[in-house]
Amino acid sequence: MHRTHEYYMQRCLDLAAHGLGKVAPNPMVGAVVVHDEKIIGEGYHEVYGQAHAEVNAIAQVRDKELLSESTLYVNLEPCSHHGKTPPCADLIISYQIPRVVIANQDPFPAVAGRGIARLRKAGVEVITGVLEKEAYELNKRFMIFHTQQRPYVILKWAETKDGFIDQKRLPNDDQKPQWITNQLSKRLVHKWRTEEQAIMVGTNTALYDNPQLTARLWEGKDPLRILLDRHLRLPKDLFLFDQSVPTLVFTEQERESIHQLEYIRIPFDQNELKAVMHELYHRTIQSIIVEGGSELLQSFLEQNLWDEARVFIGNKHFRHGVSAPDKPDKAFEIELIGSSELRTYFNRE
Repeated sequence: MHRTHEYYMQRCLDLAAHGLGKVAPNPMVGAVVVHDEKIIGEGYHEVYGQAHAEVNAIAQVRDKELLSESTLYVNLEPCSHHGKTPPCADLIISYQIPRVVIANQDPFPAVAGRGIARLRKAGVEVITGVLEKEAYELNKRFMIFHTQQRPYVILKWAETKDGFIDQKRLPNDDQKPQWITNQLSKRLVHKWRTEEQAIMVGTNTALYDNPQLTARLWEGKDPLRILLDRHLRLPKDLFLFDQSVPTLVFTEQERESIHQLEYIRIPFDQNELKAVMHELYHRTIQSIIVEGGSELLQSFLEQNLWDEARVFIGNKHFRHGVSAPDKPDKAFEIELIGSSELRTYFNRE
């Protein structure tokens, strides 16, 4: 059976996906070595700072002499610079691999076509653009980060069937937030937290809900916690100040940072969200989930600082309360999560 370039590239994407939540700020990359239409080596970038996909795939090839007669498939342009590991382009050239098939060019300025140029200069046949859209979707966080100089922003909220995200509550009363969705949805949200680098809430959400913003219900790394507290009015007994997880607090006030709790002073004006995005970009934070209240979420929507909106719609009715943000006028996908509906909106051209 004749296998196409798309067949082997799909295998690269399937391998690469195993790196989700483990390799950031690096991209997710898979590589496959094919000889006479047979895969003789494959691998993926498993952990940030460790071997790249091409290195792992080539290492799996038992008979290295076959490499000079093989094709290497990889979903992102091989690196051409010395980072935490040596350039993969040089490794490919050293084994005299005659053909490399690539999905996406790397937008990272230190690569950005240089890997492809180096391979071609060495006489390697390079084919690009195979499953390009699918590969871009896999590495959307990495791509947005390097092309728009900001993190990939995911907005998340849950609303009732009649469009409320909460009932009217006071900070000092004993009324707890009513759960709108279900336990399956809650576990899914915790899984999402392990897949992104950071998570954000505003002052009111911290005050009313006292969230932990950790991934307690799913195995994986807790995200960096981000809090907006303009006047530093939040009580210090909240979970967000427990110093158990690295936490950034954006504020207008001066406050000395302590262990795992860093205060960053910014002006709170019409551009505070852009100032936050700018700071996160310079800290190499490639993705963030915003789980704030209606006001914060609406601000992201109105300023067009978002890439996905994940909206749970439960089967409850509040009849009155805190109105949900305006759902985007964009294409969306629907999935049933137990008794709740999950709509995922995409901010694409």
